[in-house]
Amino acid sequence: MSRNNWPLSARLFIASVRLFGGGSLILFGLFLAVGPFGLLDLGLAPGTTLVWDAALCLAFCFQHSAMVRHGFRRRAERIVPPHLGRALYTLVSAVLLYALASLWQESPVVVVKLEGAARWIARGILVAALPGFAWAATAIPHFDPFGVGPIKDRLHGREPRNLPFAIRGPYRWVRHPQYFFTLMLIWAYPDLTVDRLLLDGILTAWIVLGTVLEERDLVEEFGADYAEYQRRVPMLIPHRRPWSV
Repeated sequence: MSRNNWPLSARLFIASVRLFGGGSLILFGLFLAVGPFGLLDLGLAPGTTLVWDAALCLAFCFQHSAMVRHGFRRRAERIVPPHLGRALYTLVSAVLLYALASLWQESPVVVVKLEGAARWIARGILVAALPGFAWAATAIPHFDPFGVGPIKDRLHGREPRNLPFAIRGPYRWVRHPQYFFTLMLIWAYPDLTVDRLLLDGILTAWIVLGTVLEERDLVEEFGADYAEYQRRVPMLIPHRRPWSV
């Protein structure tokens, strides 16, 4: 079926997933780069503020890691058609990202505040991380960040495509470059309040734990090829020369 002949409902759904998912990523990136927006002051006590913020962050981390696991997807396919699973994951993730960025409560207690050259260096690291995401994305064949590829395959009457195991661009330096650039973005913020320290700590722990769990799925999917990749390329922090494939 040509794209012009797709049902209107399918076109609207694909557009909504892209718009909603893309908007949540932009909002979350701004939240990490410039700090809390202060859209809603809940008037919480200091201790309660940190509990609230931790709950928002942990809800996103748990969902983001749980729904992507192979076991969860196999169980979900009993209820949700397989071609809709990744798009649904995008929508749920987006809802939680919007909630986190919009409802986050800021603490007035400052732990570290960078000034002068240190502040400019931190901002430089933050700016350097942004093109890194684009570099990592363009290195993946048929990059599909919002999970609409399986829907389009179904509309075209094609069998679902499995992405090939390819090592290109930043993936020659580190196995999970998007997580690496996220860590740069997280820790380059120059004003470290108590709530920001909480955010950075939870997100860093989530990235490390989520990466370990993801690696198990990748070994299951790609076998010896991925095991060799693990041996030659660091997981999160590039500290060797890039692998020449």
